[in-house]
Amino acid sequence: MKNIVVIGAGPAGMMAAYSAAQAGCRVDLIEKNEKTGKKLYITGKGRCNVTNASEIADFFPKIVTNRKFLYHALYAFTNENLMKLLAENGLTLKTERGNRVFPASDKSSDVIRTVQRMVERAGVKIHLNTEVLSVEKDEDAGLFTIRTKKLIPRGSAAGQEKSDPGKEKADPAEKTFTAQAVIVATGGRSYPSTGSTGDGYRIARDFGHSVTELSPALAAFVTKEAWVADLQGLSLKNIEVTIRNGKKKLYQEFGEMLFTHFGVSGPVILSGSSICAKALKEGPLSLSINLKPALSVEQLDARIERELAVNPKKHLKNVLQTMLPARLAAVFASISGIGEEREAASLSARDREQIRDLLRSFPMTLTGLRGFEEAIITQGGVTVKEIDPATMESKKVPGLYFAGEVLDVDACTGGYNLQIAWSTGYTAGTAAGQDEEG
Repeated sequence: MKNIVVIGAGPAGMMAAYSAAQAGCRVDLIEKNEKTGKKLYITGKGRCNVTNASEIADFFPKIVTNRKFLYHALYAFTNENLMKLLAENGLTLKTERGNRVFPASDKSSDVIRTVQRMVERAGVKIHLNTEVLSVEKDEDAGLFTIRTKKLIPRGSAAGQEKSDPGKEKADPAEKTFTAQAVIVATGGRSYPSTGSTGDGYRIARDFGHSVTELSPALAAFVTKEAWVADLQGLSLKNIEVTIRNGKKKLYQEFGEMLFTHFGVSGPVILSGSSICAKALKEGPLSLSINLKPALSVEQLDARIERELAVNPKKHLKNVLQTMLPARLAAVFASISGIGEEREAASLSARDREQIRDLLRSFPMTLTGLRGFEEAIITQGGVTVKEIDPATMESKKVPGLYFAGEVLDVDACTGGYNLQIAWSTGYTAGTAAGQDEEG
């Protein structure tokens, strides 16, 4: 029986372990955290956006980096395959706006519990609190040696006996695994508190692989404007954002966004961050928000004239509250240049045009992204030119596979990144399990 070691028990690693075990292999799944799927617990605000129910062909426009590389994997194990597998193992799913698929319970723990149960039933042996120190290969024997150490989890009785109970300590005992194949599914560098600290990149480089520049992705933007702090926590729905680099339009999307104390976030902003991250490194970008995208210019003109006419004695900032949230109306009036205290009846045709144009293109300046600590995913990773897209096997080292976020692939929000993890994990595990020993 062929031995396979999978490093990392996130979605890609668990699916790789499951598919390899289903192929008849003996599989050891190594995870340095105290539980499997730790990052899955926080995805989708704790609800876990498992995948997207759109046609697979519709996934590719949502993939930001190396979409062609993912054709085979996404068609080999589709979103339909995933949803059917999860349902067969007792997880009830539901589809929401934007074809986003969630567990019916709205609990990410139910997803993790289901997948872990699948893995265990397939015969995979899970090793928690186990850190990989090194991975080496004996080319003559065709065997990998994986050296690990056991970690004492925080809060354990053994840990409390140490001088620093809040810090993990290594058990002096080390364990070595041998395998004909190794699948690296360690994730990226985003949310390092969940264990995503870039271990897979080190393993890749040790075997001569290239790793592209790493950047936070699906991350909130930092803005130049200080007044965003006055809008902290305000969510805008049914708006359209456009991001430009000079006159060049980089991104445009309709949906929902959120103001923060440092800038802007929310679904349409997060997706835009992945598409615009590289350009932002070269300098600030401009963001414009169409606050009334459902109205034509003529309809918006009529709406503004009507609101001003029925409220002739009201100050501008108060009239604007009939069209905008109160806090945004105050900021809008302030930056309009017209004057917050101007009475509606005193506004000229040019003032009305200025209000209309600002409603259609509310401007901000994007100066940076929040860091890896807050980014949902990592952009960059193991160079896909060195990976076989049909198997996820290294072109440099036979028997070495990569899956999930450790690869240089990423997508917009909506369940696409998780599907990439499931699909590449399944592809790697299936291919590793079917290869001939030796």
